Amino acid sequence: MNIPSLSQTQVLLAEAEALNPGPWVAHSRAVAQTAETLARHLGSLDPTAVHILGLLHDIGRRAGPTASRHLLDGYAYLHAQGYDDAARICLTHSFPLQDARAYSGAWDGEAEDLAFVERYLASVHYTDYDRLIQLGDALCLPTGPCLMEKRLVDVTMRYGANEYTVPKWRAYLTILHDFERALGHSIYKLLPGVVENTFGVGCEELA
Repeated sequence: MNIPSLSQTQVLLAEAEALNPGPWVAHSRAVAQTAETLARHLGSLDPTAVHILGLLHDIGRRAGPTASRHLLDGYAYLHAQGYDDAARICLTHSFPLQDARAYSGAWDGEAEDLAFVERYLASVHYTDYDRLIQLGDALCLPTGPCLMEKRLVDVTMRYGANEYTVPKWRAYLTILHDFERALGHSIYKLLPGVVENTFGVGCEELA
């Protein structure tokens, strides 16, 4: 798998945080830890690789505060360094539906950027690595994992809804249920802090 080592990844994330500090970094760490925990119990995925992919999924935010642009910035940044599998996750993590129009929020890239993402998504076959990072992203606030429905509503309240919102939610829930079938029980049994992060206070600054 073409990804940096864990130590290299930590350096890349620290550099990105210095360029654009924000709750997205804590969110990335929460996604990494959540996805690694699930990978260890699934037994079919490399937990360290999953952790690295979780840390890097939003690395495009190093370029500054953007919406959809961070997907492309992350892809370009990691692709240029030869980390194509990590670059892939930068694009796939926001699309449980393989349709670029399903992005939550405004498309702030160029028209050719949207066309590139459409072509890219149409060309790949999602693996459990793609799907597990999608799941982790849909579960995690900067404070840690929460009930998926809280995270989905939070994102929609901040970025708005469109015709793809409900199908996208259904896709996330399908991913969750597929991994639960593989585990044989609820994923929430494995994730600490879900009750506190879902029903607690102090989660105003979200990723």
